[in-house]
Amino acid sequence: MTGQPGRTGRGGSQASAGDLLELVRSGRAITRGALQQATGLSRATVGHRLDRLFRAGWLREGAGGPVGSPLGGRPSITLEFDDSHAVVLAADLDTRHARAAVLSLTGEILAEHSGTLVVEDGPETVLGELGQWFAELLEKAGHLPDEVCGIGLAVPGPVDSETGRVVQPPIMPGWDGYDIRGRLSRAFTERTGAPAVPVLVDNDANLMAYGEQRTGHPDCSAFVLVKVSTGIGAGVVVDGSIYRGIDGGAGDIGHIRVGAEALCRCGSYGCLAAVASGGAVARRLAEAGMRAASGSDVRDLLASGHPEATALAREAGRRVGDVLATVVTLLNPGVLMIAGDLAGTPFLTGVRELLYQRALPRSTAHLDVVTSRLGERAGLVGAGALVVEYLYAPERVEQRLLALGV
Repeated sequence: MTGQPGRTGRGGSQASAGDLLELVRSGRAITRGALQQATGLSRATVGHRLDRLFRAGWLREGAGGPVGSPLGGRPSITLEFDDSHAVVLAADLDTRHARAAVLSLTGEILAEHSGTLVVEDGPETVLGELGQWFAELLEKAGHLPDEVCGIGLAVPGPVDSETGRVVQPPIMPGWDGYDIRGRLSRAFTERTGAPAVPVLVDNDANLMAYGEQRTGHPDCSAFVLVKVSTGIGAGVVVDGSIYRGIDGGAGDIGHIRVGAEALCRCGSYGCLAAVASGGAVARRLAEAGMRAASGSDVRDLLASGHPEATALAREAGRRVGDVLATVVTLLNPGVLMIAGDLAGTPFLTGVRELLYQRALPRSTAHLDVVTSRLGERAGLVGAGALVVEYLYAPERVEQRLLALGV
């Protein structure tokens, strides 16, 4: 027999306070009456569970909704997720640069900082510096350290989501297997004096994809983002969730072999990243006498209209487009987003040339090939969203309410 909507667990156990919060946050039920209808709970039970959420400061009453009866009467009071009770910290590491921010629980960036932070300096140094950045950003945003409910971190390497540790990262020497969560949590506490908070770590392309899909393409059930900077990686969001594979290795398209002889930083020959990444383009420009050491240098040359950089970026786009023809055929996404240092017109033109030439028309008939909307903030927004979805998942809401004594 089919259970009533909103009922969870075995044995017909009823919707929890966490389930009610999820219904309100998603907009599926935003009045007491709608919650009763969605869950099958009695008015008294709904009221009791909502009271716990009000006492925690996680819900508030909004304006009255429309009158439900043609005979008139008092409008229903709407319920809203109260995003003012906490904030989230997020950071996005690249190989030579980083961004950090304080975000509201609904993803608004309240304060932001970017600067040089070299990942090759190692996790102890880099994560310690991020702790200092977070302390300064909280002061800038006007929030106290104990208002922070969690920290999200995007890193340029494959991540085991169960442990938060990077696994054999080609461009993060010294980080393999390191306890990132523990070190960043300690750095935050050391710099602010606040209690430890949950730290979530994921691959940068994954979090960029998550941020872009949630904010710009929420109705797209199969979304792919390809980040082309110093390296190349892809993030895949399916039915609103990041697809990571069994141990975080999904989307590592930069190490697909393309038949070239170039040596990749992973130690193999012929990887896509060795011939088509921002780092590869920078090397070719440097060999031609240009001042280019990384993907960000290539980006600057492209912005100035440099002809050789433009030609090389288009060539790199064609190589990536050739690989993406297979990706698109396999995943059949609705949106393919190009992001990162090379994500401009020359590179995108090259991608489209080969993608539409090599992929079956059936695979591209309903495909939008676009560039990033959030730009350099995509990873921050995705990291913040990851923390919020983790902390306010129904089962975790119950745990947190019990810890608060409500």
